Amino acid sequence: MFYGFDWTYVVFILPCVIISLICQINVSSTFSKYSQMRNSRNMTGAQAAEFVLRQNGVYGVRIERVAGNLTDHFDPRTNVIRLSDSVYNANTVAAVGVACHEAGHAVQHAQNYLPNKIRSAILPMANIGSKLSWFLIILGLCFSAKIGFVMLYIGIALFGFSVLFTIATLPVEFNASKRALETIKNGNLLYGEEYTGAKRTLQAAAMTYVASALTAILQLLRLLIIANNRRR
Repeated sequence: MFYGFDWTYVVFILPCVIISLICQINVSSTFSKYSQMRNSRNMTGAQAAEFVLRQNGVYGVRIERVAGNLTDHFDPRTNVIRLSDSVYNANTVAAVGVACHEAGHAVQHAQNYLPNKIRSAILPMANIGSKLSWFLIILGLCFSAKIGFVMLYIGIALFGFSVLFTIATLPVEFNASKRALETIKNGNLLYGEEYTGAKRTLQAAAMTYVASALTAILQLLRLLIIANNRRR
């Protein structure tokens, strides 16, 4: 790994890097495209998010503006939906889709959606894993004998929690988009091509999470192969 050609990087990581880059470009271009299309109801992202909350009987959730682009998120700790500059006051198709998606997360939280609770339970260990795993893995590769193997496998185990978190994130994200699109359709927030644009925007965003999970899984397999080869 340190002195020669690392074939595991080419086989496991490089393809995922390319796929992730393609997904990021796709979500940016799709969001940009449908940010140019105004919705016929002239509804802003903040209004759309409020509509989703009301339709699902969820109250007490604040909707705030946050700086940046594609920085939209729901914070369950403060029960706040934060919408970016290009979503909060924008009356575009992309803004409605993204805002409804984030409101879908707030509805999940209010309704104690099981996959969301599972992801939240994994989060503390995933945070520890993201901070300590690579430190221990690198130390394990630097040291020889038993101590090196112990640190290496502990590091890989901690990294495994990060992998579990990315996998647990998938059903949560897909369900939030499903809730968003159902509310958009049933509430007649968008029509025809507008609805199609919101759907494509959310699908493009979902693929970034798929790419992230795939990358994490293959990275874990790569680490296990490296550890096994080192043990031999």
